Amino acid sequence: MKHFLAPFAAVVAVLAVSACSSTDDSANVSGTGGGYDNSGSIGRDSLSQLQEEFRTQVGDHVYFQTDSTSLNAEARQTLDGQAIFLQNHPSLSMTIEGHCDERGTREYNLGLGERRAQSIKDYLMAHGISGQRLSVVSYGKERPESLGSSPSAWAQNRRGISVLN
Repeated sequence: MKHFLAPFAAVVAVLAVSACSSTDDSANVSGTGGGYDNSGSIGRDSLSQLQEEFRTQVGDHVYFQTDSTSLNAEARQTLDGQAIFLQNHPSLSMTIEGHCDERGTREYNLGLGERRAQSIKDYLMAHGISGQRLSVVSYGKERPESLGSSPSAWAQNRRGISVLN
């Protein structure tokens, strides 16, 4: 009888553990732990859902004045929300894209875009987010959000965009 119980107990233990584990990425992605696979990383579907939540509830864009890297009150409010979101999702990292309007040379705008992205990174780091979780990239004027040569188009293109990874 003893020889029968040991293998039986092992099988029950394996079944119990396997019943508790799940790799369903659609599980509660807004709380910690939901949507994670067994490696602790977030599945692609969950990342898409988190990016959508981030974009709609927190905001992934901040805007800048002409030739400026300064963060206005509205930008700081958005970045405060981003810092809280990242604190609540410690396994996420983020790429910060710097963009410019069409005016100025390609080289100038690439530098300005990088400085804009860096100012966002510096702000988030000052609010408790590790710099190792944040990377910056500049697209200068290469990826306009709004086509056109008007003050409203230029204002939409002077931006930083935060993309979750």
